[in-house]
Amino acid sequence: MEFLSDYGLFLAKTVTFVVALLIVIGSLASLGSRKRDAEGHIEVTALNDRFEDWEDQVKSVVLDETAFKQDRKEAKKKYKAEQKAAKKQKEAAPLKPRLYVLDFDGDIKASAVEHLRHEISAVLTLARPEDEILVKLESGGGMVHSYGLAASQLDRIRSKGIPLTVAIDRVAASGGYMMACIANRIMAAPFAVVGSIGVIAQLPNFHRLLKQHNVDFEMHTAGDYKRTLTVFGENTDEGREKFLEELEETHQLFKEFVSEHRPQVAIEKVATGEVWYGSKALLQNLVDEIRTSDEYILSKREQSDIFEVKYVAKKTLAEKVGVAAHSALDAVIGKWVTKASQRPLA
Repeated sequence: MEFLSDYGLFLAKTVTFVVALLIVIGSLASLGSRKRDAEGHIEVTALNDRFEDWEDQVKSVVLDETAFKQDRKEAKKKYKAEQKAAKKQKEAAPLKPRLYVLDFDGDIKASAVEHLRHEISAVLTLARPEDEILVKLESGGGMVHSYGLAASQLDRIRSKGIPLTVAIDRVAASGGYMMACIANRIMAAPFAVVGSIGVIAQLPNFHRLLKQHNVDFEMHTAGDYKRTLTVFGENTDEGREKFLEELEETHQLFKEFVSEHRPQVAIEKVATGEVWYGSKALLQNLVDEIRTSDEYILSKREQSDIFEVKYVAKKTLAEKVGVAAHSALDAVIGKWVTKASQRPLA
């Protein structure tokens, strides 16, 4: 009974919270629909400085006081020597090549392309042929047209003559691999999921259910193949045949796209819709190297200036309230579930 009482109290609090939340969001909806003051901004982080700070933090704890002081002394001496040598040179010392690091975490609609396009535009204003762009790519694929646009954004880098490297730490399948194959070089973690060069489409059909309940459904089109398969109407063999024909055409375009950018791939062998883990993908020439993005970035620390570039969209007040409310509700539900799981029922 005590458990039921607690549950009822929790339910009442939750309902009250949700109602209040809806009122607040409703009152702010008009603000969210207004044009934003600014679309967003680019944030650039010097990763060399970040790594140096981390190294100093570790040394301050791991090394004894004498060793740490000696290390600091040698670092300052090296820095002064480099500055002195630079002043003696009549011409300015050549700039280090730069490594620009971008992130793409794709959903089914490739929504992250809205940020990626701004990041690429920002980097291309300054990138030189001796520089490099690293895209940390993670996506299981999605809509063809959306990932086609995302791949086109990466192709902008190649068309400017800037070396492009893609790192797959977890997954780049289907549309994700469509993006990855644009790169000059593809790296993958040993157990990253790669491939899925195929096309899939599926939809339910409720025609028999509607017919059973005497519900009529009408759909009028102009053009024989304006709609091949439908959710509510009666599908025909002719419609199914045309739908499959369109799927095969899309698959063929996908294969041609991969072959164009990675001619070393035996496309008919890998374009079966299968996926491979990183080490197996290497054997199929789907990737060029087994390596994580972290390992690669650290390996570039000495010879390159490394910059992480992110586009940060400005959130409306309604969006900020929504995120905060969602987090609060998750915390309340999580707390109750934990409490309920620990309480004996008997």
